[in-house]
Amino acid sequence: MKQLNKLALTIQFATKPANLPSRAEFRHWAKAALLHDVEATLRVVDEAEGMQLNQDYRDKPAATNVLTFAYGAELDDGPLCGDIVLCAAVVEREAVEQEKTLLAHYAHLTVHGMLHLQGYDHVAENEAIAMEAIESFIMMRLGFPDPYQDG
Repeated sequence: MKQLNKLALTIQFATKPANLPSRAEFRHWAKAALLHDVEATLRVVDEAEGMQLNQDYRDKPAATNVLTFAYGAELDDGPLCGDIVLCAAVVEREAVEQEKTLLAHYAHLTVHGMLHLQGYDHVAENEAIAMEAIESFIMMRLGFPDPYQDG
């Protein structure tokens, strides 16, 4: 019988707006996207830190919703390691613009970041289609609407 994948998740709040999901919710969403053993830190940041990280690591002069830093492939059956950074101000702004609940948007971006950490990407069209399909499945399994469907 196959063992379930393990998650060691540290959650950091560099900023903590009043409407931020709980640590338990972030952990639940991360586990839902678990395809390998993972050791990760999920950090919620303000716009200044999000902008600095996006500038330093992606050469983009603005904050983005989620950044994922994967630290190497699974070695000797060990866990995948990495960091997921969510920018609270951008997530909140996007949720309003996209007419999504804040909780659903945080859940989606947590799942999205976890999939990136595990090797999924959306640069090429075929990769994007596959990644979006997995995200949609996980989100609906969590009880949220498909993030890629309007309305």
